[in-house]
Amino acid sequence: MSSSPFPETDLAGNEPRVGDGRNLDSILRIPVLMQVVLGSATMPVADLMKLGRGAVVPLDHRVGEPVDVMVNGRVIARGEIVIVEEDNSRFGVSLTEVVGPSAADQTT
Repeated sequence: MSSSPFPETDLAGNEPRVGDGRNLDSILRIPVLMQVVLGSATMPVADLMKLGRGAVVPLDHRVGEPVDVMVNGRVIARGEIVIVEEDNSRFGVSLTEVVGPSAADQTT
């Protein structure tokens, strides 16, 4: 048995297993919160209290700049906003960069 932390694939076609033999399927089902950050703004509470329907809050990102894709509060990728082809009333994110672990640690 390997001591590697990476999943092993059984040649018989069974589910991938963690090095100690536990089924990886239970880990792959753990829900995570994924967010796409379009931008942020800082304002005094007094200005926040004045906001109402139709108010526009300028964000620190400009149109065309990459957006951050976050999982459980950590940046894991960057991408650009796109219109979803199947439904023009929805938009999505096309990933342009996957952030490595060391770069993700520096953004927090």
